[in-house]
Amino acid sequence: MKKIIQTENAPKAIGPYSQAVEHNGTLYISGQVPINPKTGKIIEGGIKEQTRQVIENIGAILEATGYTFDNVVKSTCLLDDMDNFTAMNEIYAEYYPANPPARAAYGVVKLPLGVMIEIETIAMK
Repeated sequence: MKKIIQTENAPKAIGPYSQAVEHNGTLYISGQVPINPKTGKIIEGGIKEQTRQVIENIGAILEATGYTFDNVVKSTCLLDDMDNFTAMNEIYAEYYPANPPARAAYGVVKLPLGVMIEIETIAMK
């Protein structure tokens, strides 16, 4: 049976979807954008600041469900400009220093709310 995940420590969904869904020991985290969950606003700064906020939001959902970054098996990163790929990787690597998950990264035309990055994540126990 699937379990809908909702934590106040990550941004509320901005559409008809759940922050995450857990099913049979697998956690599917919806694409997270760089919204500060306390203010509900997109954080200021460039790609590094936005990447850090996105990953912190993912971390809050992982923690709320008893998972950790070590449980992450797959990430999909969406960037509004592939020129930001190296800077995004720099921050991303801080959260996955060893045995990083499988990952795809795509350049897209536009992201919700005009943000620079969105990351969706799958974790397993």
